Amino acid sequence: MFNAPKYGFLTGRSNVSKAKTDKISPDLDTPSDLPQAAVDTISASLNTLLADAFALYLKTKNFHWHVSGRHFHDYHLLLDEQSEAIFATTDQLAERVRKLGGATLKSIGDIARHQTIKDNDDDYVPPREMLRELMEDNKHMAAAMRKAHKLADDQEDSGTAGLLETFIDETERRTWFLFEASRQEGSNAA
Repeated sequence: MFNAPKYGFLTGRSNVSKAKTDKISPDLDTPSDLPQAAVDTISASLNTLLADAFALYLKTKNFHWHVSGRHFHDYHLLLDEQSEAIFATTDQLAERVRKLGGATLKSIGDIARHQTIKDNDDDYVPPREMLRELMEDNKHMAAAMRKAHKLADDQEDSGTAGLLETFIDETERRTWFLFEASRQEGSNAA
């Protein structure tokens, strides 16, 4: 049944202030052999990574849509490839949270509350600055993944640790490509 007050965009009322906690409904409780404290800690860490993946995906897509200049074609394709790879991680991160018995992010507002990657709403960003910003964001993601990996290792959660190992490698590859594409000609400096 349609419950209009639940949908603030229809009634003019906002539900942002009524944010739910990250606790799971008993109807969705997934059994796990991990202690509840471990599930909560790992799920919180994965939800931050999930929020950052969505934020980085959208920023990368934004730069893909708005890149301009003599390297347009190459950068446009690079950023499209990278945005697809980032987006591909979101389902696996969210499903890992659910496999553990945790609650995932539920909305754009939830993403905004959890993300640590900064948005870029500038009307114009020079192409090299785009690449450098994305490189720094990917380095930030890799560092956050390593912290989450340590949490998972400490709780003997090899499933999460293994997933993050793959994602760390993919993130380092993106960082490398962005570094190489943004280098000044004839210089090893970024």
